[in-house]
Amino acid sequence: MATKTELGPIARERKYTQDKQVDEGLIPRKVPIVCSTRFGIALILHFCNFIMMAQNVIMSITMVAMVNSTSPQSQLNGSPEGLPVDSFGGLNKAPKSLPAKAPVYDWCPQIQGIIFGAASYGAILTMALGGYLAGRVGTKRVVGISLFANSFLTLCIPPAADFGIAFLIATRIAQGLCQGSMHGGQFAIWGKWGLPHEQNRLCSIALSGLLLGGFTAILISGFIIDTLGWPFVFYVFGGVGCVFCLTWFVVIYDDPVSHPWISASEKEYIISSLKQQVSSSKQPLPIKAMLRSLPIWSICLCSFSHQWLVNTLVVYIPTYISSVYHVNIRDNGLLSALPFIVAYITGVVGGYLADFLLTKNFRLITVRKLATILGSLPPSVLIVSLPYLSSSYITATAFLTLSCGLSTLCQSGIYVNALDIAPRHSSFLMGASRGFSGMAGVIVPTVSGILLSQENGWS
Repeated sequence: MATKTELGPIARERKYTQDKQVDEGLIPRKVPIVCSTRFGIALILHFCNFIMMAQNVIMSITMVAMVNSTSPQSQLNGSPEGLPVDSFGGLNKAPKSLPAKAPVYDWCPQIQGIIFGAASYGAILTMALGGYLAGRVGTKRVVGISLFANSFLTLCIPPAADFGIAFLIATRIAQGLCQGSMHGGQFAIWGKWGLPHEQNRLCSIALSGLLLGGFTAILISGFIIDTLGWPFVFYVFGGVGCVFCLTWFVVIYDDPVSHPWISASEKEYIISSLKQQVSSSKQPLPIKAMLRSLPIWSICLCSFSHQWLVNTLVVYIPTYISSVYHVNIRDNGLLSALPFIVAYITGVVGGYLADFLLTKNFRLITVRKLATILGSLPPSVLIVSLPYLSSSYITATAFLTLSCGLSTLCQSGIYVNALDIAPRHSSFLMGASRGFSGMAGVIVPTVSGILLSQENGWS
């Protein structure tokens, strides 16, 4: 990963070195990160990401119940009853049919792929814009409004599906527009709250909410579908998001100066620490310099390849387990959720480990490269190995869990790298790189839908 780029005045105006060695003499007495206001900001962003991811990923588990069959080899107009074998190899002891009031639809794998990818269609359009706007008007407004809109649209998914596939796809695209703004816009806050030697931890805490959201949504959704029907999954998580918006607008502030409850010592500590960074958000974007920057293209390409892996895991774990191992909906939720809780733990630990290595005089570029390689290469190898393990769901689940868990190490690699190379424009660059990588979210479901329509599609 890159740690320096030639963006004209951006590179010249940086006051700290390539390896972020902060002049401790210029910083007042340290305020511990635990129980601090900046830690609270990271936690609120954690729960924001939790809700956003939950609202996105529930489509992957509800799809098992929304369609007549998720298997490309089954008849599309067959009964949704009876995934005949449970996760322990015996007769299915779960209810033999889903709640009667939950409708089912005749959607082929290609249509399912379009539905899965529709959110990414919108997201790639607004990630860079969300980062730019957040740098101008603040993360509080951009992310808060987007979170409320995304939550409202989640409530609209069941009626949109009843109106027709076109309405459902349009709703999913609108959700993607909101999610893209949330993804890109949240990084701007760390330019004013994230100390150089704490950014890995704070970003990892915030981003790990995505994994916990995926775990919780898939785990709970299986039980909700089994008892109430799939529409209530969207009602529950959409309602939670709307309520959380109240907390967001009350607690989040864009900088320590405007925060009404921060202690004077912590405010002075943050402001003094960040004086060494360029903080002006009113400078014009050096677009030409960015387009010529190899480090920025490196971030974009690495993000794209990693998002290809992540989208494959998030979208198709429940469908894979259902189609290949014939697990009932409730046990499917349990097995599909396991990889995400492991990823959640790994993501948080990885952030602390990255900061620890930096305190031990590891070069920043070494830490970024190590995190990116470990978060991309081993998980990809494990996924490629899955077709050879179809006889054992235990081994397959273990490989999925390891792959998903290791993938979060990239949070301390490519996903915070823009803070290193161009802190003044980091929110825009993070949004732009996530928007570029968001194309993987469009391509993966489309390609996968075509492949799954073929004989032996999972191989």
